[in-house]
Amino acid sequence: MLATLSKAYEDYSYKAAMLNPTNPRNRAVSWEEDVISQFARRPALTEFIGRRETPSGEALYIARPIRIGNAACLGCHASPQTAPPTLVARYGPSNGFGWRLNETLGAEVVSVPMTLPLKQASQTFWLVMGALTAAFLVMGAALNLMLWYLVIRPVTSLARIADRVSLGEDAPPFEARSNDEIGVLTVSFGRMRRSLDQAMAMLEGRA
Repeated sequence: MLATLSKAYEDYSYKAAMLNPTNPRNRAVSWEEDVISQFARRPALTEFIGRRETPSGEALYIARPIRIGNAACLGCHASPQTAPPTLVARYGPSNGFGWRLNETLGAEVVSVPMTLPLKQASQTFWLVMGALTAAFLVMGAALNLMLWYLVIRPVTSLARIADRVSLGEDAPPFEARSNDEIGVLTVSFGRMRRSLDQAMAMLEGRA
C-alpha cells in the first residue's frame, strides 16, 4: 500500500527505519540513525520533528519511536531458533533478531517536501493580497463616487447657478435636495437670491 502511495505522491515518504530490521530495505540511514539515537537517549520523547536537505529541496519530517512493548512479539525476533521457519527462510537468520523488550529499535518517519507548502503559502499570500488590493480599489472608487455625487456635483451646480445670478442672467432656482450641509447652503443661496431680487426690484421702482 505504501509503495502504491509513493507512486502517486513521489515527494512524500514513509519508512519504518530500524537499526536491525527484518527486511533490509528498512535499515536506517545515517540521519535516521541520529533520530533513533534521540529516542534512545530520551525514553520520554514520543515525537521528534525536524528538517533536512534532499536532492529535491528541503523536507520536513516527523518521527515516532518504535519500541517493543509486548513480550509476545519477541517470539519472532528474539533469536532465529525461536522464530517461525518461514520468517527465517524469507529474510535469513541475520536480520531482525536480538530485539529486547522496551528497547528503542527504530523510528517511524514521515517526510514531506517543504516546496509544496511554501508554494501553497505563497499562492495564498498573493491571493489574500490581491483580494485586499481589489477591496481597497472598490472602496476607493465607491468613496470617490459618493464624494462626487454628494458633494462635488451639488457644489458645482450651486457655483454655476450663483455665477449666472451674479452676471444678471436668468438662472434656475436653487433647489435643496437634501438636509445636509449642502442642502443648508442651497437654502441660504436661495434666500440670498430672493433678497437680491427684492433689492433690485426696489431699486428699479425708485428709478
